[in-house]
Amino acid sequence: MSIDLETAATDNERYERYRALSTAAVASLMIGLLSCLAILDWSLVTIPLIGIPLSLFALRKVRRHNDELTGEKLALGGLALSVLFLFVGPALLTYEFVTEVPDGYERISYTDLQPDPAVAAQQLPPSATDLEGRKIFIKGFVYPGREKDGIRQFLLVRDQGDCCFGGNPKITDRIQVTLNSKLRGLRFQSRLHKVAGTFHVAPMNKAVGDAKGGVLYHLEADYVE
Repeated sequence: MSIDLETAATDNERYERYRALSTAAVASLMIGLLSCLAILDWSLVTIPLIGIPLSLFALRKVRRHNDELTGEKLALGGLALSVLFLFVGPALLTYEFVTEVPDGYERISYTDLQPDPAVAAQQLPPSATDLEGRKIFIKGFVYPGREKDGIRQFLLVRDQGDCCFGGNPKITDRIQVTLNSKLRGLRFQSRLHKVAGTFHVAPMNKAVGDAKGGVLYHLEADYVE
């Protein structure tokens, strides 16, 4: 009889010691680790914004069912990482935005190059023609062509949806960029590029590279990153 009681007591102790690892705690830690991506782009700041409530939910669940679940340290780690990158990410992105434009250049976007939809048959908006001969800074993607290295002339387009998946960017979403002689030839990469130089409006029937159609906008670049 004593043996049975001892066995039962041992089984009870083992049952009490066993607690399942909370899947929510594991998920919160994974999201916390992924929160480091928030330093790359504003859209990725949503990752720590998801991670914080998930970590709090995991903590609450583990503490409420501490006789069944474990993983409090994982949830705390996920919470700490999410909070950290929620502040670090926007801070670094803001700093980059403030400091990325070279001295003497003005920031523009592709929005400035679009015709006014309220003006019938407008192709060149005043916001674009007013930039003629001015030193501007813009960000975009290189439209893929036959050359992959040492590229000295290319189309800078608005987004990857057009440039990297077989699309043909509309004429106001493309800028023909020519590097000046002091710059090294560009190596093709499907990432966002920063380009600065002198802007010109000069309609041409043929575009550089494999894009169909002509170009309206040109940039004599003396800075590219």
